[in-house]
Amino acid sequence: MGRFIIFGIAGIVVVLAVVALIATKPEPQRANATPQPIAVFVDEARQETVALVVHSQGQARPRTQINLVPQVSGRITYVNPNFIEGGFFEAGETLIQIEAADYHLAVTRAEALVAQAQQGLVREQAEAELAESEWADLGDGPASALTLREPQLAEARAQLASAQASLQSARLDLGRTRVSAPFDGRVRVKSADVGQFVTIGTQLGEVFSTDAILVRLPLTDNDLGLLGIPIAFEATNQADRIPVTLTAVLAGEARTWTGYITRTEGAIDPQTRVLYATAQVDDPYGAAASGGAPLAVGLFVDAEIEGRSVDGAVVLPRSALRGENSVYVVNEGGTLDIRTVNVVTSTADRLVVSSGVVDGEMVVVSPIRGANTGMRLRSLDTTGEVISAYSAVIESESDDDQPETDANGSDGETVASAG
Repeated sequence: MGRFIIFGIAGIVVVLAVVALIATKPEPQRANATPQPIAVFVDEARQETVALVVHSQGQARPRTQINLVPQVSGRITYVNPNFIEGGFFEAGETLIQIEAADYHLAVTRAEALVAQAQQGLVREQAEAELAESEWADLGDGPASALTLREPQLAEARAQLASAQASLQSARLDLGRTRVSAPFDGRVRVKSADVGQFVTIGTQLGEVFSTDAILVRLPLTDNDLGLLGIPIAFEATNQADRIPVTLTAVLAGEARTWTGYITRTEGAIDPQTRVLYATAQVDDPYGAAASGGAPLAVGLFVDAEIEGRSVDGAVVLPRSALRGENSVYVVNEGGTLDIRTVNVVTSTADRLVVSSGVVDGEMVVVSPIRGANTGMRLRSLDTTGEVISAYSAVIESESDDDQPETDANGSDGETVASAG
């Protein structure tokens, strides 16, 4: 019985001790429930007139390129020293000479036939005049055409015309022994040399003109809208031409050539759904050569085409775009506003919009996790300085409520860095 009394007294003592501990427990510090503003980098939207630019790529090719072939047969007796791969030549300059002796003989024979035909015609004309005179003296009634020798006279005239045509053909063949090109150009391929016998149609070489270089540039439907040109575009005068800048790395150096868009092709490519435009560079081996480097045939180039101008467009940093058409704007007072913008065009560095943001507004250019409208922000410029007008006010707290700082004195606030 005494043992139970002792256990009961001990239990009461334990309960009283626990109650005393609970009663003397210190009150926990109350945490600040107000979230701290998130630090972000911002940049200012600028309204300006923007000249749109379209980028494309293409390969340089000559405006005129032909295969040289002879129109007569014979042995090659002369080859121009400039008729070699890469050689320059002028319009009408003799590139290849085919042996012409046989063709000189043909001209001589044709001249003899013309002389005979002329003599025959003179004789027939005299006989026709004599027949007409005799019939006038002795004949009765109208004379027949045969009596007046009209058929014989017509035949003599036809023979003369045939002989003259043969002479002209012989002279043409003689002239064709000299092979040339009708333009200033360069030799791309040489396929024949001195002593070789060639026939009509034998390929002697490949040459191209140097007056202009063309570049075929693919354009999407969006590109056409930025350029503001119709599908069936053709520059009929200098004012209609669209400037284009062509660039490429040649011999380890960046080269630039200036040209213009002359026309677009008549149909959209059914495979790629693009429309090709033709850029032209005049005098690529002369005035248009970049630092002495011509726009070489076959070179792959990047093209920058000047498009239409957009008045009142707003320019933002490219990093301000979120998704396809969203931008984070910081209102005065430091709250976040999510805007939907109409993107006109964008590059790796800038974004051009026509609506959604106005001139002077601050846009966020650094990442934000869990962004939502009304979020409190602390705005920093590109140098890291706080922009007070666009920063939420940090509510003051008592020293007891301030969060502990780390060894470096930081209060734990994180700046959203661009990345």
